[in-house]
Amino acid sequence: MTSREAEEVPMRKFPDSRGHPVSRRSALGLAGVAAAGLALSGCGDDPVPQPITAPPPDGVLGANFNGDPGRVTFAELENISATWLRGFFPMPQADRGAVPEHPVIRMLTTAAAKGYGTVLSLKFPYAGEPLPTPGSPAMTTALRRLDAVLPEVLGKVDILVIGNEPFIECRPQDRVQRLNVCYETLAQHVIAYRQRNCGADCTTQLYLGALNRLDRPDWRTPATERWLDFTRDTPALSGVDIHPHLQAPGDDRRFLDYVLPRLRTDQKFLATEFSLVLLWKQHLKDPVDPRFADRYRVSRSKKVWQVVRDAIESPFPQQKWDDFLALSPWFDNHREFLRDQVDRFRETSRLAVATYGVTQDTAMVTGFGPDSMPWLFNSVFCPFVVRAGQDGLPGRTTAWAGQFRQLQTR
Repeated sequence: MTSREAEEVPMRKFPDSRGHPVSRRSALGLAGVAAAGLALSGCGDDPVPQPITAPPPDGVLGANFNGDPGRVTFAELENISATWLRGFFPMPQADRGAVPEHPVIRMLTTAAAKGYGTVLSLKFPYAGEPLPTPGSPAMTTALRRLDAVLPEVLGKVDILVIGNEPFIECRPQDRVQRLNVCYETLAQHVIAYRQRNCGADCTTQLYLGALNRLDRPDWRTPATERWLDFTRDTPALSGVDIHPHLQAPGDDRRFLDYVLPRLRTDQKFLATEFSLVLLWKQHLKDPVDPRFADRYRVSRSKKVWQVVRDAIESPFPQQKWDDFLALSPWFDNHREFLRDQVDRFRETSRLAVATYGVTQDTAMVTGFGPDSMPWLFNSVFCPFVVRAGQDGLPGRTTAWAGQFRQLQTR
């Protein structure tokens, strides 16, 4: 253990995510002990588990499953001492049956009932059609979907994010005034609904989200300025979400230096997705490190993406996956990214919750090739490329799992 890993966290009292006083360390300790009673199933099938106590949204690191909770188990969350969980809900799904039974909603409300802190992002996918305008039939549909979802989550999830990645999930020609008008209309509807139905003391905080690629000047536009102006000037909003998927460590500063001065001093930020995936992508076509090639008797001309594809086709033993990453300088030189990044977020004193990818999903490995976006390197658990361990849990990226646990008590 390094000196950084051994640092002690000062004991100070917080309310938990639902307002009850508990120390941060006690809350996290309770999570690790009490969650031992949780079953290996995903949601709803656990035999009378003991509750955990989530710390408040103040510098927290949680687990993110995006839109696919099917491979996340409470046993995995307990293994890495997670106490917060995040996912997103695609709003068109509100038309397809009972909202409470949708896997994303059910996973988060089940987690909330167990004592986890929860973040739900509402995803409005309009990449193939115009964004709705106020008064249009499309906006009527969007608001009707909100009215189907909001009663199932307000007062149950801790944080509701209006939007997932709005500037990506729309047509390029809509990333100007049309986008702002659309999301301001959606946000005002959510705010009014919460006030009318959940009351002034509603426990669900509202954020607007999420902003992407702010490390690039061409993504800092009049629309992003207006986005942050609206967030700052709307008292009911607690802050904004950002998704710093980076090409290099430290590029998050461009996000934070742009966003934080534009918020009220009482507002915070979320980082419900963050990673070095753009750096990983730069190295997919590199030859595998010769040390790995020689140790595992593969051709030195084999490329990184081909090794990954081999692992997808026949999952590696844990040691082989560990060696593949440790003997790849492009990964090993940044193996402390998770800890360093969360530390930088926390140093601002403005982080509410950051969430990191807890497990791989099918989309990450389907058709994997030299030009794929290698999200699978980000995941803590790696069920598609690493064999399950003797404990019955999926294989993992060891560096991320260890740092995730350490960050719960730092």
